[in-house]
Amino acid sequence: MTLLRKQKTALLVLEDGSVFRGEAFAEGDEVLGEVVFNTGMTGYQEILTDPSYKGQIVAMTYPLIGNYGINPEDMESRGIYLEGFIVREYSDFPSNWRSRQSLKSFLESHGKPGVEGIDCRALTRRLRVYGSMRGILTTETEDIEALLSRVRAYPGLVGQDLVKTVTCREPYRWVQGNIQSAVPDSLPRKGRKIRVVVLDCGVKFNILRCLESEGCEVIVVPADSTAGEILSWSPDGLLLSNGPGDPAALTPIVKTVRELLGKTPIFGICLGHQILGQAVGGRTEKLKFGHHGINQPVKRRASGQIEITSQNHGFVVSPESLPADLEKTHENLNDRTSEGIAYPSLKAFSVQYHPEAAPGPQDASYLFKQFMRLMASEKDFSPAEVSSVI
Repeated sequence: MTLLRKQKTALLVLEDGSVFRGEAFAEGDEVLGEVVFNTGMTGYQEILTDPSYKGQIVAMTYPLIGNYGINPEDMESRGIYLEGFIVREYSDFPSNWRSRQSLKSFLESHGKPGVEGIDCRALTRRLRVYGSMRGILTTETEDIEALLSRVRAYPGLVGQDLVKTVTCREPYRWVQGNIQSAVPDSLPRKGRKIRVVVLDCGVKFNILRCLESEGCEVIVVPADSTAGEILSWSPDGLLLSNGPGDPAALTPIVKTVRELLGKTPIFGICLGHQILGQAVGGRTEKLKFGHHGINQPVKRRASGQIEITSQNHGFVVSPESLPADLEKTHENLNDRTSEGIAYPSLKAFSVQYHPEAAPGPQDASYLFKQFMRLMASEKDFSPAEVSSVI
């Protein structure tokens, strides 16, 4: 396919001096970012639109990408948040009944570069051995020394608060699968419907879809909302969303969540798990090359059951740093890292992985029902009412 298109030469230069050559199938600006790999065989649209990838250049390990195009139903946000996209071979002829545009046109409409022809297997092996690295992706120059200098001057993700670049600016409601921007300051309650406030640290739309499918009224608020502002919505529960960057840099958000502990049920997902872990006294640390894929095995400690999970994170909660009375509920079977915690006395729990999937398996979707039961018990529902909401 590459022979049919005249494309610019593209270079990926890593901070260790490694150079990978390819060709640009989608034109975009020169970009800097942390280079990571994703092992999913499918789901590239969801990956592109997941705000958690802000600040990263993503390489796909599956060799053929683009063959089913792009459609409006699989968007996980309103745009593309990763910095650049690398594939072994790009398919410019999508074939799927839902496809509305090509991957190339989608990337170019958002000014994001797409590169093919890079040896993604060699790149992945290097990242696995030496860890995720800072990198630069460009079609503008072949001056390796100049590119390497720019890479090494780039600060990377550690210490960076990227949540402020992806969070919503104003509260909004999620209604029938769509954003309803106009939210009055005082929103009256309707009957006994459970209301969830979502702290938007870079939330994926499928989290909102899952909450709505459980019958929740969903209100999404900016990540810098105060505890008082969150409580002013009279929530039955608070969901801490996924998001990008270093969780240790989110001191104001951690402080807000700490103030809310015990006042409303809390469910954290991915970055939300790391925020909750810090709020109860734990600390976070960076992984060597992160977990980015849709086939990570996770063990539920209580039952011994194994879930295959969708994951996307480069930081984890250190289990040794957590208080002794906190329950460690899940662990990753590949590297034994923390995948879940619960604090029953504070009505809070979280998981490091993505129970909403999109892309990936739905083994962990039960966690939304667990959240529903926790919120329903706090509302003092009758047995009939509890069964109606879960």
